Amino acid sequence: MPFARLATATTPTCHIGLGLAAVGRPGYINLGRDHDLGEDRSVETLRTRTHELLDAAYAQGVRYFDAARSYGRSEEFLAGWLNTRSDIGDVVVGSKWGYTYTADWRTDAEAHEIKDHSLATYERQRAESGELLGDRLDLYQIHSVTPDSPALTDKELHARLAEAAAQGLTVGFSTSGPAQADAIRTALAVMVDGEPLFRTVQSTYNVLETSAGPALAEAHDAGLTVIVKEGMANGRLADPHAPDAVRAIAEEAGLGSDAVALALVLRQPWAGVVLSGAATAVQLSSNLHAAVVDLDDEQQSRLDALAEEPVAYWERRGQLPWH
Repeated sequence: MPFARLATATTPTCHIGLGLAAVGRPGYINLGRDHDLGEDRSVETLRTRTHELLDAAYAQGVRYFDAARSYGRSEEFLAGWLNTRSDIGDVVVGSKWGYTYTADWRTDAEAHEIKDHSLATYERQRAESGELLGDRLDLYQIHSVTPDSPALTDKELHARLAEAAAQGLTVGFSTSGPAQADAIRTALAVMVDGEPLFRTVQSTYNVLETSAGPALAEAHDAGLTVIVKEGMANGRLADPHAPDAVRAIAEEAGLGSDAVALALVLRQPWAGVVLSGAATAVQLSSNLHAAVVDLDDEQQSRLDALAEEPVAYWERRGQLPWH
C-alpha cells in the first residue's frame, strides 16, 4: 500500500492531503471563487498557481496529492510539478476516473463533466492518466460511486481493476450523494477471486454531512485507507460563510473557521487522510492549522449539533453554481 509511506512521516500535517479540484480548471462550485482566483484563469496562470500550492504543501509536510480526469488539467499540472521535483520520492499520488471534463476551459459551460463508469471509459481514462503520471500514479479511484453505479456490479470491470492491482496500482473508489453509506458497504463486498477489490475509499464528511461516518469506520476496520473530501463543504464552513458555532469556536482557538472544520474530521479515528481543497497559499496554511486544533468535548457537541439531513445537504450542494 503506498499509504504506508505516510506512516513514517512525523509532521503534524502528514494526514492532510491537497486536492486539486479547485485549481485544475477555471470553474468549480466552491464559494468565494471569484475572490480566490480573480479574473485571470488561463491555463498558464492556474498551472503556476497549482505548482506554487504543491510547493507550499510539500514544504509544510503534506504528502498526499489528489487529482482526477475531470479536474480539468489537474493531472497535467501535477505531473509537470513532479517532473521538476525529481528529488521527491515520499509522496503518494492519487487520481480518479469515471467523469470526463467537458467544459473546454470555460466557466459558463452547460455541462462541466459527464459521468460514465463503463469499462470503456476506464480503459480510455487509465491510458490518459498513465500517459501523464506514468509510474508516479499510486492510487486510481472510481469517481463518485453511488449505490446504483454499474461499477459496483460490472464483473469484467472488476477483473480489469484487479489486474491493475496485481501490477502494483492501488484501486479505490470515491462516493457522493445522500446514500454514501450504502455505496461504501456495497463496495466493501466486491470481491475478485475471493479477495476484496478496493483498498481505499474517499468520501464526503464534514461538520454538516456526517452520515457516512459509521460506514467509513467499517471500511477502516476492514483495512481500507479512508480519505475524506469536502471537509469544508465547498466553502460553507469557511469564513465568512461558516455557521456561528464554527466561528465562535474558531475565535476561542484563535484560528480560522476552516481549521476548526477540518479539525473535526481529523479527530475521527478512521480518517487516514483529510483533503484540503485550498485555492490559495494563504488558505492552505490556514487549513493546515487544523492539525494543532484541540477540540474539547463541549466544542465537539456544539459542532455535532450542526449536522444536516443528508438529502437536504446534497440538495443544497447540487444548487451551488459553477463559478
